[in-house]
Amino acid sequence: MPTQSTASSVQNELTGPLPGHPHVHRQQGQLFVEGCSLNDLAAQHGTPLFVYSKAAMRGALAAYQRGFKGRNAQICYAMKANSSLAILQFFAQQGCGFDIVSGGELARVKAAGGDLSKVIFSGVGKTRTEMRAALEAHIACFNVESEAELSVLNEVALSLGLRARISVRVNPNVDAKTHPYISTGLKGNKFGIAHEDALSVYQRAAALPGLHVVGIDCHIGSQITEVDPYLEAMDRVLDLVAQIEAAGIPLHHIDFGGGLGIDYNGDTPPAADQLWALLLAKLDARGYGQRQLMIEPGRSLVGNAGVCLTEVLYLKAGEQKNFCIVDAAMNDLPRPAMYQAFHHIVPVLEHAAETKLYDVVGPVCESGDWLGRDRFLNVSPGEVLAVLSTGAYCVSMASNYNTRGRAAEILVEDTQAQLIRRRESIEDQLALEQLL
Repeated sequence: MPTQSTASSVQNELTGPLPGHPHVHRQQGQLFVEGCSLNDLAAQHGTPLFVYSKAAMRGALAAYQRGFKGRNAQICYAMKANSSLAILQFFAQQGCGFDIVSGGELARVKAAGGDLSKVIFSGVGKTRTEMRAALEAHIACFNVESEAELSVLNEVALSLGLRARISVRVNPNVDAKTHPYISTGLKGNKFGIAHEDALSVYQRAAALPGLHVVGIDCHIGSQITEVDPYLEAMDRVLDLVAQIEAAGIPLHHIDFGGGLGIDYNGDTPPAADQLWALLLAKLDARGYGQRQLMIEPGRSLVGNAGVCLTEVLYLKAGEQKNFCIVDAAMNDLPRPAMYQAFHHIVPVLEHAAETKLYDVVGPVCESGDWLGRDRFLNVSPGEVLAVLSTGAYCVSMASNYNTRGRAAEILVEDTQAQLIRRRESIEDQLALEQLL
């Protein structure tokens, strides 16, 4: 159980900018995102409510742009982290491409005005329909993840009279030292081609008339907070580049994926520009510094830009625990239930109420419906809490479980707040269903 010193540390973070959230701050006892009062936004739009800072996203992207200054590099936002159209539109306007994993995500890029020639299609289960749509959109590249996919993509491309530009996603068997559900670069993971099989797969791909080999891809996981896994994966990928090109198959680009973590609870991932200074030094030392680079960041661009606002419904004293029951639930914020993930939870308004230890839980009928365990909070029913670091893998993984509507979303720029997704109504949910 957390000690009283834990309570003090939580309370201390309520003054000034919050750790890892330079655009979330206190002003006269109220929590603000940029220049907008979160209490006012909750009163105007209701809860649960997701609020995103455009300045936070711009700052996170700028770190990558600084890191790649003077290099031939393309940043492709991994939109599975947050695929709301206005978020996609923002990154498209900044010159980003997109890493997609479904035909639906391709349609979202189109709707947001993204440049389809900067789209990379990843994922282990692409369907023929999705392949056709991506080929007809003339995307930049397919990241192929199995030999079986090579054959199917070749057939689909030939049926359209086209050649599919491909890279092969190589599984380097590197431990990213992250949660097992979001580790993707080990032998036991479903992703990619085994490192030792890569050369033969490239030789087969190069012989297929419907395919055009243009690159190599590697992605080892998500929420990575250490440099060494990246350096190890880069070495193994560059070893393969040398072997593949020695076999007469030129590679136009090298895609190093994404996965850089954020600060959820004292995590200390390297800054994007610092990480890439180290990686680019290794690239230069091995003679590949002028090669075109592709990267696919997601969480690190949007994770700490988001806050979820939720109203306290009831405070319930149990025999072993006190429960703070709120109106946000596991269908809005799946990460705690899915990954046992930690998100800081803080009151939107400061006051002098008694501080108690609570489990913060939602109204969904599952014992796994919790947002935070053992949190010291001074709250009362009717007040609003802010769940931090909710810009990534929250709305994009939300559901209608218990017939709950998806939350509304707001994008903030300075003192301006724009509704970018209205709250889902029961009519929206029932519209696709039919009675017998």
